[in-house]
Amino acid sequence: MERTPVTSTDIRAIGCDADSQTLEIEFNSGSVYDYAGVPQGEYDGFMGADSKGKYFHANIKNRYSFVKL
Repeated sequence: MERTPVTSTDIRAIGCDADSQTLEIEFNSGSVYDYAGVPQGEYDGFMGADSKGKYFHANIKNRYSFVKL
């Protein structure tokens, strides 16, 4: 999945596959996680957030199931 680089102290890049509703996050540590069942609107909100880290913790982290790649 293609990821878009973002400016964040925790997150390096974010990608989304709208068809499978998969959100992929690459953290600055090098870890990559796929989050399942994430609607396009959530991705859009994430990408538009002033603080990607705050948005992640408030809206994604404990809300969607994930796998570490």
